Amino acid sequence: MEDAIADVATIFHWPLSEMTPMTVGELMDWRERARVRSGDRGEE
Repeated sequence: MEDAIADVATIFHWPLSEMTPMTVGELMDWRERARVRSGDRGEE
């Protein structure tokens, strides 16, 4: 969970107070948006 919060905070510059009320599903949705916005194409 901490990694997801860190990813979202890094990309969107949101404080922890904005993310802690989110459900796990909402946080994962925002993490995926952060991944896409970061330019990560999921390739290794």
